[in-house]
Amino acid sequence: MTYCKKFASGLRMVVKKIDGLLSVSMGAIVGTGSCFETQDENGISHFIEHMMFKGTHKRSAFEISDAMDRIGAQVNAFTSKDITCYYAKSTSDHAGEAFEILSDFVLDSVFPEEEMDREKGVVLEEISMTEDTPDDLCLDVLAEAYFGKEGYGRPILGPVENVKRFSRDDLFAYIAERYAPENIVISFAGNIDVKYAEELVEKYFEGKLKKRAFIPREKKLSLCGNSLFKKKDIEQVHIAFAYPSLKREDARMDAALVMNVVLGGGMSSRLFQKVREQMGLAYTVYSYISSFTEGGLLAVYAGVNPSNVQKAQDAILQTIAQFCREKFTDDEFLRGKEQLKSSVILGQENTASQMVAYGKHLLFTGEVLDLQKRIRNIDAMTKDDCAEVLALSFDANKMAASAVGRIDAPLSIR
Repeated sequence: MTYCKKFASGLRMVVKKIDGLLSVSMGAIVGTGSCFETQDENGISHFIEHMMFKGTHKRSAFEISDAMDRIGAQVNAFTSKDITCYYAKSTSDHAGEAFEILSDFVLDSVFPEEEMDREKGVVLEEISMTEDTPDDLCLDVLAEAYFGKEGYGRPILGPVENVKRFSRDDLFAYIAERYAPENIVISFAGNIDVKYAEELVEKYFEGKLKKRAFIPREKKLSLCGNSLFKKKDIEQVHIAFAYPSLKREDARMDAALVMNVVLGGGMSSRLFQKVREQMGLAYTVYSYISSFTEGGLLAVYAGVNPSNVQKAQDAILQTIAQFCREKFTDDEFLRGKEQLKSSVILGQENTASQMVAYGKHLLFTGEVLDLQKRIRNIDAMTKDDCAEVLALSFDANKMAASAVGRIDAPLSIR
């Protein structure tokens, strides 16, 4: 069963009760991330996520982790373009204790100055690690090439100079604006009594939050269609291409996901078979869709030898062009549909992914996610539905590209 409630402060809660388990995942999902930041703020959502674990009025940084370890719970957090999520997973009998600790550091972190200095060093190392992970860097560059320097084009980690400059006052001011009750969803997935979950939220979140005005920030979504590159003395050149895709809640999104499976979503996909199996140009080649409230992108990535960059680019673009001409075979459509359906069903067996899925859906739509309805819709999907989405995709005039490696010029995309 699934239960949803909105509290007086504007805080929302969703509980996906899954009988037969011995554990529960719980999370506080905040509607903020790099796409909401200004240039001077870029990276602050992620830095706050790190600092939340560094001590409260009640617990030190060590005591937070020690308290979770003592009950055998797992705790972590992540920041994306449009959400920040703090979560824990515990056995059902320790759910109350884990949730109290989670609420403590989400609502009462004090950001000690000495911890600020140390954690800045940690985040700077994380930025350096990304610089040394060329496939991740290539996709960051692709986001900027496609969306520009604002909104969804901003990197999650932010620039080094911003991280070095952030002060405690900056963090508290950002939290005061963005961590408003109506911009937070508390989500549970697993074996937990619905009434008990509601009591926990009432006591540890709603009881400490005050209703206050929340002014949403306008997100800028612009499609720049650039080709950008970053020269790196590494063995491979990492290349990526982006095309427009659908909004997160578009009714045709599942058809787009099936299309992506056929194009580059697995070992039987057209890109894998052409670029790797037939031509031997890449060890890794794939495509994926990132969807947001205002729009999305379909990206294609490959890592290749510097001498094969043009061959790989030609092979990728030719595969896409051939796909657009030929559309789906019956086998491709049925295989893609079953892969998507399987991923949805298997995802329901992971309480952490369910917690995020239900919480995120409620945060952005105000509605409760109905996965059974989604499965029925996938079953009812036709090849014509997928062909319709395919016809709307791969507009060369809105294409963007990125490259990282021993390359002296951007990829040619026009």
